[in-house]
Amino acid sequence: MVLKPSHYKSNVWIDWCPGCGDFGITAAMYRAFSELNLDPAKTVVVSGIGCSGKTPHFLNVNGVHTLHGRAIPFAVGIKLANPELTVVVNGGDGDLLGIGSGHFVAVGRRNIDILIILHNNGVYGLTKGQASPTLSKGVLTKSLSKPNIQDAVNPIALALASGYTFVARGYSMLAEHLKNLIIAGIEHRGTAFIDVLQPCVTYNDIHTVEFYRKRVYNLEDEGWSPDVKGEEQETNKKLLAAWEKSLEWGDRIPIGIFYRNTGISTFEDRLSEEIPIYKISPPSKQIISDEKGRTLIDREIFRKIFRDYIIIRKQER
Repeated sequence: MVLKPSHYKSNVWIDWCPGCGDFGITAAMYRAFSELNLDPAKTVVVSGIGCSGKTPHFLNVNGVHTLHGRAIPFAVGIKLANPELTVVVNGGDGDLLGIGSGHFVAVGRRNIDILIILHNNGVYGLTKGQASPTLSKGVLTKSLSKPNIQDAVNPIALALASGYTFVARGYSMLAEHLKNLIIAGIEHRGTAFIDVLQPCVTYNDIHTVEFYRKRVYNLEDEGWSPDVKGEEQETNKKLLAAWEKSLEWGDRIPIGIFYRNTGISTFEDRLSEEIPIYKISPPSKQIISDEKGRTLIDREIFRKIFRDYIIIRKQER
C-alpha cells in the first residue's frame, strides 16, 4: 500500500503559533515519509522539550516525547534495540545544543543510523524567547532586554567536528527542498544531521521570513559536491571545505548538503562484528520471559553466542 502524506498526519490539533517554521518542517516530514513509503509501525520520531518537542504528537507514527536534552540517547537506545526501525530525532537549538550538547557530540563518534533534525530559530520559544545557543552575539530580539552577550554555536561546524557522516542545512519555508534533504538523510547509512533554519514569529523579529528569503541559496546551484567515500586525504579536504562554507553567514546563507561520507561503517555494523548474533536477534526481538513472567533463556542463541563470540574470539586473540 502506498501511503500519502495525509496518512502520516495524526488527529492531534497542531497548536504552534500561526506562521511558525515548525509547520514547514512537519509538512516536509509528511511528504518525505510518504515518498519513502515508510511503515508507520517501523518508524519512530523522538523529541525533547520545547516547541519542537510536540512534533511526535502530530505524526501518525511511533512517537517518544522525552526529557529536555535527552532525545538523542533515547533515539540511540531505540535504534540499537531494533536496528530495523527508522528513527528520526526532532529537537530545538536549545534542547540539542544547550543542555543536550554532550549527547549531540557523542553520537557523531558512533555513526549510528539515525537522522537528527534541528529546529533552529535562535530563541527558546516555549519559555518566552530567551537567547538560544545559536543566536549571534550582539543580536537584540524583541524578547531580550539587552543584546545577546554570548557567542553563537555553529551547528554545521560542530556536527562536522563531531564525526557526523551526513551534514546538511535546510530552510523551513522551502518545504520541497527540505523534504529532499530529509529523504537523503534517512537513506544515508550513518548519523545524519539537518540544521533547519526557521522563523519564530512570536519572539525573534530579526531572523524573519523576509530575512531568510533575501539570503538563502542552494549549494547545488553553485556546483558544490558534498560526497566522499572514506579515503582519509579526500575526507579531510572535504571536511575543511565544508567547515569554511559553514562560516558563511551574512548577506548569503548556504543551504543544502555540506558533507556526505558513505565510506564509514555504522555503529550497528561494528557491533555485529563484535557480537555476530546482534542483527539476527537484537534485544527487542529476544523473548526474555514466559506468560507468567518467568525468565527464559533461548538455549540455541546462547550456544551460538558462546561458540562464536566467547570460544572462537578467545582463540583468535
